[in-house]
Order: sequence, then C-alpha cells, then structure tokens
Amino acid sequence: MLTLRRRLLLGSLAAALAIGSVAAQAADPGKKNLVFGATAGYNYDVLKLAIVPQLEQAGYKVRLVEFNDYVQPNLALAQGSLDANLFQHIAYLNRFKADQKLDLVDLVQSTTAPMGIYSKSRASLGDVKEGDRFTLPNDPSNLARALQLLQQHQVVKMKQDVDPLRVAERDIAENPKNIKLQPVEAAQLPRTVGDVEFSIVPGNFAIASGLDLTSAIVLEEPPVQYQQVVAVRAEDAEKPWAKDLAAAFKSPFFKEVLDKSFPGYVRPAGL
Repeated sequence: MLTLRRRLLLGSLAAALAIGSVAAQAADPGKKNLVFGATAGYNYDVLKLAIVPQLEQAGYKVRLVEFNDYVQPNLALAQGSLDANLFQHIAYLNRFKADQKLDLVDLVQSTTAPMGIYSKSRASLGDVKEGDRFTLPNDPSNLARALQLLQQHQVVKMKQDVDPLRVAERDIAENPKNIKLQPVEAAQLPRTVGDVEFSIVPGNFAIASGLDLTSAIVLEEPPVQYQQVVAVRAEDAEKPWAKDLAAAFKSPFFKEVLDKSFPGYVRPAGL
C-alpha cells in the first residue's frame, strides 16, 4: 500500500489521483480521525481547499474548527481538542508557548497573506498628517510586526538595539507626525478601516472581512518569522499522520491550489 508521503513523490496530482483507491487504506492506523483548527479566512480556506482533500484521499477523516482569535487555537491544541492548528507565524508561536509554558512545535510552513495598511482617507503613507490615528493589532507579536512595518516606511523610528520581534510602543524613539496608535483586537481591525486614518490589518482578518489585499496602500514582505506555520503538540510531530500532514503542504496539489485560489500570497520555501 502507498502512503500519502510516497504518493507525493510521484510529482503530479494526476498520478496521485490514479492511485487514490489504494491510498484510501493507507492512513495512519493509529489515528484516522483528525481535527484541525484555523482562524476564519484564508487559513481555514487553505486547509479546506488544499489539505483536507489530500488527507481524505489518503483515508483520513478531517474536521475543521474555525476560530476568531489568536489565543484559543493554541490552548485547544495543547489541551488535546485539536490535533493541529493553522493561524500563526513562528514568532507568535514561540512567544505564546514560552509565555503559557506549552509544549507545541511548528510542523510545516504554509502560505501567508501579508499584513497591510488600509485607508479610506489617505492615498499613501506620504499623506500622513499631524496626529493621524493608526489602529493596529494589540497582541504583542503582531503589534511588533506592525511597528516594524511603520518603521520600514519611515512613519516612526524605533530605538536602537531593541529586539524587532518584541518592540512595543515604548520603544518608539521618533514620531515626527505625532501619530496616535490605537491597539485593537486583531479580528476587529477591519471594522476600523474608515473610522481612523489608517488601519494595519493582518492578512487573514483582512481576507475574512472581504478586504482585497490589493486595496492596501502598503503590503509587507514578511520575513520567515512572520510566515504562517502549522503547529502540533511536540509529542505528535513524528507520528505518521503528522508526517502526512506536512507532506500535503509540499505537494504539487498544494501548489496548484495556491496558483488558482491564492494569487499574491507569500509562498512557502520551495513553492
């Protein structure tokens, strides 16, 4: 019998489909029912469109659970109600698991919708006026990410020798336009577009709310630490089902779905 991992090595979706009847018997015999969590929007859609079909073809039964915050998916994973989640970048995962003392690890990289700056009253960051208001994520990791984006575009300047993954408002050294920062729960940020001069919105919540990434006046080019990853419990990382899950994110079928349904998104290495 052929496993999902071996099928992926055949190099094409057509070949994989041709042996689907055999692969249906090849799921991890110790765990055929999987539960994955994801935030609303593209992370959920990536699992639904690009990953679940591959795993179900391999004989697994997969249930998806949708979340609307950045806290519950990791807690649910650690407590065992999820087998894996997809909603966070590696910097957030590392900080959250350290703060909460959770034994979680990143399994594989996924695609990433870049954080964007949106405005209905300003055409560019060159139009920032004295005292303009910026809403941005209130969780520490994405707050740091948003501040780095503002620094890259010379809206603010951070203190020297601060950890770029942990910068906060107190680390702003220069704010020439005296902009006002208003941290907001990430899921609520799309609702602030138009209520303030600028809103800095993580890509998954932008997509979930119907915002077009191309409508942003600025889109980030996220480094590896800000690209989305699948997380699992450390004890599960080497289990057959987890290896099958990781292989699905590296398959020709995954790339095909990205090409069709997620143009403009940041790709995992090698795709």
